[in-house]
Amino acid sequence: MRLKTSAVALGLATALLVTACSGGATEGAGPSGSGASGGGAALTIAKPDGAIATETNNPWVGDSSGLKLGYINAILEPLGFVNTVDPTDPIRPWLASEITWSDDYTSVKVVAREGVKWNDGEDFTAEDIAFTFNLLKDVAALDTAALGMTGVTLDGDAVTISFASSMYVKQDKVLHKHIVPQHVWEAVDDPATFANPEPVGTGPYVLSSFNSQSVELTARDDYWGGELAVPTLYYVSYNDNTALTTALANGDADWAQAFIPNVKSAYLDKDPEHNVYWAPAGLGIDTMFVNTQAKPFDDVAFRQAMNLVIDRDKHREIAREGGVPALTSVTGLPTPVGDAYISDAFAKKSFKVDVAAAKAVLTSAGYTWAGDKLVDPDGEAVAFELSVPQGWNDYVTGISLIADSAKSLGVDATVNTPDSDTWWAAKGSGDFQAILHWTDTGATPYDLYSDIMDGRWLEPLGETADFNFGRFDNADATAALAEYASATEDAARAAALAAVQKIFVDEVPAMPIGTRPFIGQYNTRGYTGWPSDDDPYANPDPTQPISVLILTRLTAAG
Repeated sequence: MRLKTSAVALGLATALLVTACSGGATEGAGPSGSGASGGGAALTIAKPDGAIATETNNPWVGDSSGLKLGYINAILEPLGFVNTVDPTDPIRPWLASEITWSDDYTSVKVVAREGVKWNDGEDFTAEDIAFTFNLLKDVAALDTAALGMTGVTLDGDAVTISFASSMYVKQDKVLHKHIVPQHVWEAVDDPATFANPEPVGTGPYVLSSFNSQSVELTARDDYWGGELAVPTLYYVSYNDNTALTTALANGDADWAQAFIPNVKSAYLDKDPEHNVYWAPAGLGIDTMFVNTQAKPFDDVAFRQAMNLVIDRDKHREIAREGGVPALTSVTGLPTPVGDAYISDAFAKKSFKVDVAAAKAVLTSAGYTWAGDKLVDPDGEAVAFELSVPQGWNDYVTGISLIADSAKSLGVDATVNTPDSDTWWAAKGSGDFQAILHWTDTGATPYDLYSDIMDGRWLEPLGETADFNFGRFDNADATAALAEYASATEDAARAAALAAVQKIFVDEVPAMPIGTRPFIGQYNTRGYTGWPSDDDPYANPDPTQPISVLILTRLTAAG
């Protein structure tokens, strides 16, 4: 039987003001918005994933319905939030009232927030935090972020979690873990497969009903953060992006994360006063991974030349329809979110198309031309294939544009669009010459560079690699990345990151193509208080753990 609550009063209580400890890297408190009376409309949150046949509310299994649609984030809550839209923001405590990292980031002490109850009426305590992280430590399948926990110590209302290495670059992955109730999960035989049919959480909403097209959540009237402006949430799954775009345009859906072709005419112009498309840059990018173990990309000179002729402005305007921020820094870091991390050596260096400079690089490396065709130092005509799955329309357009850029060097670049399973297998095994792919987005640039050039991902050709698909093998890059991750002082981090960026720019292990922003669509007809350029307090993606912060900040419009 589903847990239910009575209807919530319209409005939000005065914000909780809980002061964090002075030590460590934490400031702020829990919910900080204030509601206005007069709300009451349901909020529909949408995805383009088709029918969700099976209900699974496991907070750690990636293909669970709760994670895919995002509704688990309104039921279960994390210890705190790292603002990946603006990493300079202080950490915001949530279920932890205090968060204190050790100087070397190999341990974190958290204090359980008082006055929090699970939605079944039981008290939330530090024991629940300790139990959750012991579960993540002991069940390898649950540690999807490879946190490498070595110990969990409980002392009154405080819990200290220790790690085998520095978590400086993984603070968000530690603090964003959902906390589960010990009194429910301690009886679970296999937490990696547990469907969690009646999820018990500390969050502001409870699961009311589930079917293959829509999930209903109802606001609690005893939520620790106060009353909620939105009484009911519907999580709806449309068949595809086209159907979702139509729903957003006509007001059937209120909040989503999707790529919308022709976003201005298809969505924004339908209600210019209320419809919003916000795509703030995060520290992740779309990049062309190239096979550095085979021709033609085993030659750094050819990689440098290709990097000089790719037209990133054209990619942004055509493939991404002008809907994402420009990628300008030669370091590959998106701006302005990455400005603080760009080393002095590259602070004023931007991408620009320079065919003459590219040809000069090739000539110096022994390349020649036979007519208008590029010939490598071995006397072979230069050609390569770019590959992305069929149906990934923006990526297909993107590799077509890159193929056009290659022609300026006299290179025949062909485009291949296999089915996604075939492409995915080839990507992992290294059976490709060039692919368009993405990097992870983290709270620091570590994920971007590690995904492209870190030796920790290296696998022999033919064996599956999780990243560094191009098999870039550079011991100095691997060492600098490890130094950045483990450094205990800002000066050491800056020096290590500068070394990483020099290798990235000089050796071109992959070619940055465009920003990969956090994308969100919402309307302000029923509620205000959304994150925006003026108040970038959160990632606008409703499937992320920080979406609960947005739900507590919304205020009834009018």
